[in-house]
Amino acid sequence: MSKQKHKDVKLPATWAIPEEFRNRLGKHVGRQRLMCVDDQILLVLHAPPLPDEDERRGRFFWRKSDGTWASDQLGEGPGAVMKHLKEYDQQLDVLERMEDEAKQAEDHFVILESLSPLHRAIRNMHSVLQDLRKRHPEALEVINMRDQAYDLERMAELLATGTKNSLDYKIAQSAEEQAAASDRMAVSSHRLNMLVAFFFPLATITTVFGMEIRSGLEKMPQPQTFIAVIGIGLLMGFFLMFFVRFRNSRR
Repeated sequence: MSKQKHKDVKLPATWAIPEEFRNRLGKHVGRQRLMCVDDQILLVLHAPPLPDEDERRGRFFWRKSDGTWASDQLGEGPGAVMKHLKEYDQQLDVLERMEDEAKQAEDHFVILESLSPLHRAIRNMHSVLQDLRKRHPEALEVINMRDQAYDLERMAELLATGTKNSLDYKIAQSAEEQAAASDRMAVSSHRLNMLVAFFFPLATITTVFGMEIRSGLEKMPQPQTFIAVIGIGLLMGFFLMFFVRFRNSRR
């Protein structure tokens, strides 16, 4: 699967933020984290990741000292963070519908492949918002953000657990079907061996006497001799079949 690379998101040049915020950012967005300087807050979060992404797309949310919010991509106000969380919610809804429609083990694997980075990003984001809530209890709007992030993390956990359980069930079901097919093949093979054992002596006798060997039997009255030979061959086949079956049952 090809990987997509994204240019790093930089802080808007028009933001009058403390210079320390800019100095603490590297060339890459890095992990999701919280920066605090005086009464100002900078959240470094990730956009909802896609399974074919190589690098995370950064998003920045700035809480000014007067309590107002700004973001580099989603507008002004605390609603910008909620829009960010809503995108994660929509991604989970898509994966949940895929899980409901999944029929093959491969379908569940695709869901888990997409869900893994999403779940990890939500968990880290929830940790950042929880840390923000602890450090700045006066920021009441953060309560809704944190609670929404917790709900998303819980939804991702439940979806991951359900998908893994479905995948394990389908794998176990496939293994049982293969075992049952192997048992049926073993039974069919055993029955074929019984038939071969039953008719083998008769086939051997008819082959030998079909070679025009003078045995004296050709002078004996017909068809009694023919019937007797057939009977002897079948009787020998019955005993041979019984012997093979007895040996197999002892194993």
